Amino acid sequence: MANLKIGDSAPEFCLNDAAGKKVRLSDFKGRKLLVYFYPKADTPGCTTQACSVRDASAELAKAGIAAVGISPDAPNALVHFAGKYQLGFPLLSDPDHTVAEAYGAWGEKTLYGRKSMGVIRSAFLVDERGRIVDAWYKVKPEDTVPNALAAAKTL
Repeated sequence: MANLKIGDSAPEFCLNDAAGKKVRLSDFKGRKLLVYFYPKADTPGCTTQACSVRDASAELAKAGIAAVGISPDAPNALVHFAGKYQLGFPLLSDPDHTVAEAYGAWGEKTLYGRKSMGVIRSAFLVDERGRIVDAWYKVKPEDTVPNALAAAKTL
């Protein structure tokens, strides 16, 4: 799928969290939501990104923003990752990368000259009506939260 743009409807999702509970985009209707995609739990960049969301939880809440992280990891890997870093927000399992594809966060990547298909680290701020406020593809882990907070101020 093509990249999402400001004003697009955020693709609906229904994914299992670390505990096996179904989480849907529609569960967050009436609230802003930071949706971010990361390649693999407990790797350096993904840990930086997740911990920055955790550390900014009060600031995000003050701005009315909830957060979910989505990766192709199995729920048991998410349980370990969330527990190890006491993340405190839902991590969702997208093993067949259907949701990542719908958001344009799945594609060809190059690492050390080798091409492969995988999650393209991306983040999206979704408004209370389910519309994309802003989208960041190939986002740096440490930029996820500042980008979302800055975009929320434009509403």
